Amino acid sequence: MASAKIKLQSQDVQDLDKSCGEIKTIATKAGVELKGPIPLPTKKLLITTRKTPCGDGSDTYERWELRIHKRLIRIGADDRVLREVMRLKFPESIHLEIELD
Repeated sequence: MASAKIKLQSQDVQDLDKSCGEIKTIATKAGVELKGPIPLPTKKLLITTRKTPCGDGSDTYERWELRIHKRLIRIGADDRVLREVMRLKFPESIHLEIELD
């Protein structure tokens, strides 16, 4: 039987875990094979900028960090389960990819 790989990415961990929970409940109610959510490594984007743009004064810097959290879910590729997943309303902060194997 074929499977579907669902990748979720977000800056907000709570939204991400909530969406993974919704997908998990749909798969368990349908009785489809489910693996995950598997946490993937968090991507950290670091930016260091100088506080004064003109260059006058002391050398003081600000450090900004953006974290992108990722989860992977594998479910059995059942048509009704995938339709239910696609009908879910995900928050704007979540990037979703569905790939069929």
